[in-house]
Amino acid sequence: MPSLSYDLLLQSITPVDRSREAALRSRVDGKAKPVGSLGRLEDLAVQLGLIWHPAPPRTGRAAVFMFAGDHGIAAENVSPFPASVTRMMVAACLNGTAGINLLAQAAGAEVVVIDAGVNGDLPPHPELINHKIRHGSRNSVVEPALTLAEARQAITVAAEMVRRAIDDGLDIVAIGEVGISNTTAAALLAHRLGPAPLADCVGPGTGLDAAGVAHKLAVAGRAAARSAATAPLDVLAEFGGYEIAMMCGAILGAASKRRPVMIDGFIAGSAALVAIRLVPAVRDYCVFSHRSAERGHGQMLRSLEAEPYLDLGLRLGEGTGAVLAVPLVRAAAGILNGMADLADVLTASEAAS
Repeated sequence: MPSLSYDLLLQSITPVDRSREAALRSRVDGKAKPVGSLGRLEDLAVQLGLIWHPAPPRTGRAAVFMFAGDHGIAAENVSPFPASVTRMMVAACLNGTAGINLLAQAAGAEVVVIDAGVNGDLPPHPELINHKIRHGSRNSVVEPALTLAEARQAITVAAEMVRRAIDDGLDIVAIGEVGISNTTAAALLAHRLGPAPLADCVGPGTGLDAAGVAHKLAVAGRAAARSAATAPLDVLAEFGGYEIAMMCGAILGAASKRRPVMIDGFIAGSAALVAIRLVPAVRDYCVFSHRSAERGHGQMLRSLEAEPYLDLGLRLGEGTGAVLAVPLVRAAAGILNGMADLADVLTASEAAS
């Protein structure tokens, strides 16, 4: 499969055919159940039908792509943890002992770990994909976090990886991340692209107290004041991170191949926000898995007109909420693919009597 350039990737994404929505809704309504009795699973079934048309939805193989990257803004002490924790969490994921590993196993999903821009050289590991662009992003308080060329590179590299995985039989794409200080980057993206007041986007992240949140807000305010960028790619380069840019690329890659992509919480949501602002049709392929407890996620979801399926108070990241919603996608596809029609049930009942 030939690689797509950044521009061709964006051009390859088309919206779903909304003219089929009424027929799919009627089909779901005609299943052996009271109309609407499976609640929002029925909405998800219709979304999957639109995404996969004309084929029936497939949900056999799911994978969460967990992108790791460090942030230069960590030098401003916006997190209670040092940047070295990013490397520690990557090691735990590769050892199979991180939260994402256990939850993905429970959901029947594979875990793919990618070094997008960890600040340090990770030891070789058979399960680690090295797409490192730089040893951490730059400090967005004083300069753009990424160059525009780096942002495009991160997007296209991740899109290509996901597109190849889909060609190899992947049915459900989920995205997650690990990266100390990335809630600050996500807050800046949500502020500028939502748009939303910065104070509504900055939260405790990995556990800041009230004074820590106030300091984080002040630091984010200095970064926001440095650049007036509003175009999606410019905003990503000014304030984002390599793992956020690669998540954006993964979302675009899934949409270009017409596959559902499970969006995790606040950080993954910021990547989805960039992707959707770049290509509004991407919204058709996004399944927003859960409502994060991180301040700002609710505002972000409203900006995206998205209603998540789970609300468990999660704020771990890593793609944990995304994989927890994978069984819901499988269940929704089952409504379309395997559930009996009410008319057939009634006909069988009459024949039996």
